Amino acid sequence: MIPRSLGTHDGTFHADDVTACALLIVFGQIDRDKVVRTRDSAELNQCEYVCDVGGVYDPTTKRFDHHQSDYQGKFSSAGMILSYLLDRGLIDDPTYRYLNNGLIIGVDDIDNGRNFPQVGHCSFSQVVSNFVPTQYDVSETEQRKAFEEALTFVLGHVTRLLERFHYIQGCRAKVAVSMQSNSEALLFDETLPWMDSFFDLGGEKHPALFVVMPAGVHWKLRGIPPDNEHKMAVRLPLPAAWAGLLEEELKKATGIQGAIFCHKGRFISVWETKEDALKALEKVLALRGCP
Repeated sequence: MIPRSLGTHDGTFHADDVTACALLIVFGQIDRDKVVRTRDSAELNQCEYVCDVGGVYDPTTKRFDHHQSDYQGKFSSAGMILSYLLDRGLIDDPTYRYLNNGLIIGVDDIDNGRNFPQVGHCSFSQVVSNFVPTQYDVSETEQRKAFEEALTFVLGHVTRLLERFHYIQGCRAKVAVSMQSNSEALLFDETLPWMDSFFDLGGEKHPALFVVMPAGVHWKLRGIPPDNEHKMAVRLPLPAAWAGLLEEELKKATGIQGAIFCHKGRFISVWETKEDALKALEKVLALRGCP
């Protein structure tokens, strides 16, 4: 057994085996230079981890294949590895949910044929597959080179996801403080990610209708969605009379001299100052229920 090694199949690769490798590297379980691509059972038996090949799913022996008929679960090798990391305490539940909801469910579903991207939409799995050599009969050396390029891409993507997640978690306490007022608006004096933390902290039952926070050198008034599944919907749209207006037209419609922009979708508007954004909030709340 070679410590910190991983065996996966040679030939054409897919998002699930590349992502499984990336997860184990990112969370410090294997070394990148010990990834072996083979279907030879003798070589695979020497690997500490085996993913997407071998016909065995047994986390206790670190074997993670999903192709055999006796496995009836929903995972691909990517989902198997993420679940393993959680079960072994190598990641916590919030990290698991963030990576699973933001990446791994899609990889599992596409690899197992449960989901297909819509025409005109490119999935993460399709991007990874695009690293596969165009020619079908290339050498294993060329396949290995392409696999390494794909692995570099996936490692970067997973690393950035985790950086974003840690930033969101770092801002969570500030979101909780703003929610304590139980008012109809969340007020922030800095730009920060708020939506995921808001709903994790019970935002679906919170009375807030809008968020007021800086937007570059200006300020924004943004409607809050009803839940985390419908992020482009809002609990209370901005007035129809403001929709799509810019600067002078919006100033005239609102009576606020710091007016800059209102999106035609009526979910966000931009204002010169915090005071202007709060004036706009006051007007929107006063106009609710009006046609």
